[in-house]
Amino acid sequence: MITSMTSDAPRGRLLPMLCADGPWQMALDQMLLEQTDPRPVLRFYRWSGAWLSLGRHQRQWPDHWRDLAAEGHLSIVRRPSGGQAVLHAGGLTYALIWPGAPRQRRQAYREACHWLIEGFRSLGDELRFGDEAATGEDANCFARSTVADLVDGRGIKRIGSAQRWQRGRLLQHGEILLDPPADLWRAVFRETTPAPAAAAIPRRGLEQHLFLALQRQWPELGWSEQPLTTVERQELELRVSVSAACIDSTT
Repeated sequence: MITSMTSDAPRGRLLPMLCADGPWQMALDQMLLEQTDPRPVLRFYRWSGAWLSLGRHQRQWPDHWRDLAAEGHLSIVRRPSGGQAVLHAGGLTYALIWPGAPRQRRQAYREACHWLIEGFRSLGDELRFGDEAATGEDANCFARSTVADLVDGRGIKRIGSAQRWQRGRLLQHGEILLDPPADLWRAVFRETTPAPAAAAIPRRGLEQHLFLALQRQWPELGWSEQPLTTVERQELELRVSVSAACIDSTT
């Protein structure tokens, strides 16, 4: 039980599923992180087209990634969270905003991931935390399984996570690997494509199973679905229009 999230906590906010491009998705997560709302926020989303997100501090990546983007095979965007590059195609992404999260990195990852473990277990797939050391040597986030990641029974990294703290609020990003596109994966990372998720894992509606697991883990924290307000959408549109002019220089 995560007592820091359940004791005297306000109701949690669930945003509706959203499919949009990289700048829109990343600007939305950054906006949610910067808000002063004391409620925890969770959202699941998918990407329109294939996107490669670079970690906030990632400064090195292969030259051929730009070539792939120039040829229209994918688009590149920078995440507000840390870590290495993630290919968003054929998977499901989540963002959890957690006010007052534990400042100890390992503890925060473990407490923020148990609902994912329970959600997959309810579908017959056991996940465990990775045990490899985190390094900056691999440009590919899924090339290494650290304590921030969840590995399935076949030893495949199934969920990769990255974090960002800002003014006592935690943003945790996670990519759930479902059906990675084999040709594009090999073209980007020049390595064998990870196997798809087990057949028992639903490709559509998975977010509903995971949200139920979150509610079971934090029973004292009521959650309600609340779409973006008019003010939030206006602010988001402004952020996206500003960031669009900076994409070339940041990637």
